Amino acid sequence: MGRKMKTMDGNHAAAHASYAFTDVAAIYPITPSSVMAEATDEWATQGRTNIFGQTVQVTEMQSEAGAAGTVHGSLAAGALTTTYTASQGLLLMIPNLYKIAGEQLPGVFNVSARAIASHALSIFGDHSDVYACRQTGCAMLCESSVQEVMDLTPVAHLAAIKGKVPFINFFDGFRTSHEIQKIETWDYEDLKDMADMDAIDEFRAHALNPNHPCQRGSAQNPDIFFQAREACNPYYDALPAIVQEYMDKVNEKIGTNYKLFNYHGAADAEHVIVAMGSVCDTIDETVDYLLAKGAKVGVVKVRLYRPFSAEALISAIPESVKQITVLDRTKEPGALGEPLYLDVVAALKGTKFDAVPVFTGRYGLGSKDTTPAQIVAVYENTAKAKFTLGIVDDVTNLSLEVGAPLVTTPEGTINCKFWGLGADGTVGANKNSIKIIGDNTDMYAQAYFDYDSKKSGGVTMSHLRFGKSPIKSTYLIKQANFVACHNPSYINKYNMVQELVDGGTFLLNCPWDMEGIEKHLPGQVKAFIANHNIKFYVIDGIKIGKEIGLGGRINTVLQSAFFKLANIIPEEHAIELMKAAAKATYGKKGDKIVQMNYDAIDAGAKEIVEINVPEAWKDAEDEGLFTPEIKGGRKDVVDFVKNIQTKVNAQEGNNLPVSAFTEYVDGSTPSGSSAFEKRGIAVDIPVWKPENCIQCNRCAYVCPHAVIRPVALTEEEVANAPAGLETIDMIGMPGVKFTMTVSAYDCTGCGSCANVCPGKKGEKALVMENMEANAGKQDYFDYGREIPVKPEVVAKFKETTVKGSQFKQPLLEFSGACAGCGETPYAKLITQLFGDRMYIANATGCSSIWGNSSPSTPYTVNEKGQGPAWSNSLFEDNAEFGYGMLLAQRALRDGLKTKVERLVEEAKNEDVIAAAKEYLDTFACGATNGTATDNLVAALEACDCDCELKKDILKNKDFLSKKSQWIFGGDGWAYDIGFGGVDHVLASGKDINIMVFDTEVYSNTGGQASKATKTGAVAQFAAGGKDVKKKDLAGIAMSYGYVYVAQIAMGADLNQTVKAIAEAEAYPGPSLIIAYAPCINHGIKKGMSKAQTEEALAVECGYWNNFRFNPAAEGAKFTLDSKAPVLENYKDFLNGEVRYNALARFNPEKAEVMFAKNEAEAKERYEYLQKLVTLYGGEEK
Repeated sequence: MGRKMKTMDGNHAAAHASYAFTDVAAIYPITPSSVMAEATDEWATQGRTNIFGQTVQVTEMQSEAGAAGTVHGSLAAGALTTTYTASQGLLLMIPNLYKIAGEQLPGVFNVSARAIASHALSIFGDHSDVYACRQTGCAMLCESSVQEVMDLTPVAHLAAIKGKVPFINFFDGFRTSHEIQKIETWDYEDLKDMADMDAIDEFRAHALNPNHPCQRGSAQNPDIFFQAREACNPYYDALPAIVQEYMDKVNEKIGTNYKLFNYHGAADAEHVIVAMGSVCDTIDETVDYLLAKGAKVGVVKVRLYRPFSAEALISAIPESVKQITVLDRTKEPGALGEPLYLDVVAALKGTKFDAVPVFTGRYGLGSKDTTPAQIVAVYENTAKAKFTLGIVDDVTNLSLEVGAPLVTTPEGTINCKFWGLGADGTVGANKNSIKIIGDNTDMYAQAYFDYDSKKSGGVTMSHLRFGKSPIKSTYLIKQANFVACHNPSYINKYNMVQELVDGGTFLLNCPWDMEGIEKHLPGQVKAFIANHNIKFYVIDGIKIGKEIGLGGRINTVLQSAFFKLANIIPEEHAIELMKAAAKATYGKKGDKIVQMNYDAIDAGAKEIVEINVPEAWKDAEDEGLFTPEIKGGRKDVVDFVKNIQTKVNAQEGNNLPVSAFTEYVDGSTPSGSSAFEKRGIAVDIPVWKPENCIQCNRCAYVCPHAVIRPVALTEEEVANAPAGLETIDMIGMPGVKFTMTVSAYDCTGCGSCANVCPGKKGEKALVMENMEANAGKQDYFDYGREIPVKPEVVAKFKETTVKGSQFKQPLLEFSGACAGCGETPYAKLITQLFGDRMYIANATGCSSIWGNSSPSTPYTVNEKGQGPAWSNSLFEDNAEFGYGMLLAQRALRDGLKTKVERLVEEAKNEDVIAAAKEYLDTFACGATNGTATDNLVAALEACDCDCELKKDILKNKDFLSKKSQWIFGGDGWAYDIGFGGVDHVLASGKDINIMVFDTEVYSNTGGQASKATKTGAVAQFAAGGKDVKKKDLAGIAMSYGYVYVAQIAMGADLNQTVKAIAEAEAYPGPSLIIAYAPCINHGIKKGMSKAQTEEALAVECGYWNNFRFNPAAEGAKFTLDSKAPVLENYKDFLNGEVRYNALARFNPEKAEVMFAKNEAEAKERYEYLQKLVTLYGGEEK
């Protein structure tokens, strides 16, 4: 049957093929594999059937370990079962991989191979995870491209069934999983035709069944275990032939030539590379380039990695070979070599290739780009038997020298590169663009997307290629025919136009006329445009977006401009296709949003302005790239900023040598580096209008990025301030002045501050105005940072109030969180209250990514150098990780306490004795023990005795004081994968604080359902709306009776938030705070600038409840801080968010039922909380 051409990424290709053979899919989200599971769930919801005529039964588990256990059980009971995972998730499945393989169950684990966290987390691709599973007994099949994923995924499923061995079917994370290609797709009838139905029947008949029972999973003793383990050998011996059999069936169907090891290159090659994964396409392209120049080179592409067939490898290598180089995409410290190299060496030992030297190189770790020039360097290398590729190793000198960049893409390939701002829609628009080109022309198409780690507001680079020949360029574009810059602030930060070929096209999104262009374009950009005949166009996408109502979402405007300029498809037809794509993409958000995008598409095509390039530009001087001025700062952080951060932020991190990281080899980086970034990404920023200000400090309280801060100044400090600083008299403190400062270059322009500002007589004290026009106000903010916190001001207004807390320095600032983020205001407030003495164990997720994505460290220090000690272990173990920190403190402090007790008994100095007694009296109280510790240290340092006890205590003085132990994480961690640890830590009774940022979805991986997701909400893995209610985590914790528990929503009750946090920390036992956090995944109609308003509405209608349970309280232990809900507003609240109204749009009948159920559950929950008021003798607000 003929195959249809379709444009899709590797994840969708794998999901399409695996769906056909799957009865059950047990899933759990993890980047970059989640898309496979999401597609499977979506297709099942839509009613797609597999080759057995059934929809796939999809279930989301609480962790990858849980998913693997479910896969095991489902296979054992006779259902063909699949899962999708990567990285740490795959490692959590390892125990079950052994079991599934040992029991000969034909499961398939589709893996988008990804790096394993070591000194740091990397969500990007390499083979560390799959190599860690090579010993489990699973077969391992590798694909090199999106087309191969489509073609060969069926082989994994079919060979698993016939061979009775489970498969790990893997391909490169991001480079293949997220690369979009125009490919041929399978028809399910063809897949059914290849299936061995007798083998499937045999599998089902052998499954556990009480009609013909048996027992599995016994415990065996030394007398028989070894022999029984060896009994599986014939199945592994037979499996390579079975895999080749199914490859041959595929070949017969579609005209390919897939083998266990495929060779490409000269028949008489003298140097052959052995590799697997996406690099093989780059090597293919490079080999063709070198063959045309007469080189004798080739590549062996590994497809079946386990079982490793030495015979098949040997038959693939040309007999003429004189050197073999094996490339491995992993690092195994301490090993003689990486896994594939060791396998190849073992396979060739004693064969006709025994004397051929085998070199080995590491490449591509964490998705490091691997280019044709690097492959040429491998072929030219005859000196370094062990090497690294694509980096400069000036420490162990293993790296290869790489020559000039090469152009090896097929002639006629058009290369386009788009520089966007995270969350401006550039990536989404380009995904649509490549699909439009791929599905509506006869051209091949490829798209790949390169990001930094910020949640939004970071740099995105979209790489699009299209042409008449298949595209195998699995590397980033460095020479483009078209470059678009979607954010004008980038023009002096990155080398963009310099990547254009002569005569190329440059599109700049900016608000500037010709005078503005002359002013803002750096000299080197002008000179390149003029001297290389670049066609230069501008468009004011922001203005168009604002006029239409899209705000900063300028994607469709600029997509339309691209199609107009690229002229790939006739303009009218291109507009039709873009509108169809917009309808498909935004339909779930409502007709109004769809129409806005239609208007944007029309405007984008019409409002491009061509710039006539002045002759004078040819001689414009090079002004260099902009780098933020580094003023002041601690030496360690300044060194980091100069040596690492500025280069990484200028997109030059790939050029940093290994020696740059010798001081950071264990992953430690200095706190406070985000303050030096000064990204300047906001279009509008808040401007303070002092005449309307009531000095409530709400704006600073809710600011997600700590860019707006009140400052109390003396008359002298006002006199020394930069000219133009506006102040007013501070209310309640005569002689003190008040000002509100804004960091223009750190602001993301979310507008949360202006939203909550009460102002005076209907006039706001904060108004959003043009950033460029107000950038000079940065000087006021910088000056305010230099003014020390005034203890008397904090004391006057009390640090545990909304107003007073904001006069304390936030020790979380300028993070990479989304504009309007609902999480960071809570974390920032905690650092203002306790940051100088707190430890933070942070679960992997949004809060770890905005909390520490290199090279930005937003947790910072005070003037004494004190600040949060922050670390991330994994996703699943965060509560235990934080608990371990607490135990370490207890062990060290208990030892020191004994020594201080000896001081009281043995010391002669009265000051020392008094200080020691004060220390012991306050030992368990963090609020007072810090001062007592300072007094003890001072007394000991002033004492002139020379005793060992004094020396020992002073040597360990950093461990003396009582610290505040916090555990941060999202609902996916606390409710699901980490719940067991959360429960254990709370049950411990120890003095530890857990903060849950509850977005009701897995925010970091794209919005999958968690047990915090409520009934009727549409999320990834709940495409038809979640059909069960939210887990009552607070109720579970309260059931212990000795855990402090609070639910908070800042926008609903600013005072309750700070009160609950202060009470939780002061409580001498475990505490749990669950904070409602609006998220971009919710699709809030009002926009994220109204996140605080959304929190207020959630509480007002009863969707969320604020309360506090304090076991240590005298009298009332439970306080219901929410008022009685206004239930008539409930459905309006649900319909204000896409996660709910999407269901109403595509299945209104189901939505009606589920929304009613959601509302009933909310009513029931409030009634339950009222009963707790009665039970605990509490109070109701």
